[in-house]
Amino acid sequence: MKIFAIGWNYPAHNKEMKRTFLSENPIVFMKPDSALLQNGNPFFIPDFSQDVQHEVEIVIKINRLGKNIAERFAYRYYSECTVGIDFTARDLQRSLREQGLPWEISKAFDGAAAIGGFIPVEQFDSMQNIDFYLNKNGITVQKDNTASMLFGIDVIIAWISRFFTVRTGDLIFTGTPAGVGKVEINDHLEGYIQDRKLLDFYVR
Repeated sequence: MKIFAIGWNYPAHNKEMKRTFLSENPIVFMKPDSALLQNGNPFFIPDFSQDVQHEVEIVIKINRLGKNIAERFAYRYYSECTVGIDFTARDLQRSLREQGLPWEISKAFDGAAAIGGFIPVEQFDSMQNIDFYLNKNGITVQKDNTASMLFGIDVIIAWISRFFTVRTGDLIFTGTPAGVGKVEINDHLEGYIQDRKLLDFYVR
């Protein structure tokens, strides 16, 4: 099982991070399966970072084998979605970037890919018109709609499959909106798609 993730896919997030460069294609990075956090298990802040931040995202699950998938057929390759959190050790990421070094360890550490329970995508009229949000301690800290994506889900699948064979069970984190922020011990994180809570766990 592979975990793909898309960076810089929401304009408001790019603005808050002071990013002005726009890529012509989706920006892809990966996480190992050891990064997966699920079933409401707590997230433990690692001792190598003083600034781990939450990034809520829509996550889709691949349901069949595919390679070089045409965008017009990409919808056939997923039937479930959920909400997830791409945890980022922001201080470590910043330091690595300043040195011109790869920054995977700031994104791919154990527990850095939290996911909720999956629901059928057929429940939605369009995957490109879904509200989702994250509550931290009962307060909404991130909220957006998939219509804001720079690269839609089908575009993302087509692009990823040019370089990687996708297999049943692979996950794609599709990018985070504005509002990313630091997590602290005992924070309660709850992720929603529309009015459905799919993600619920504590930070330890």
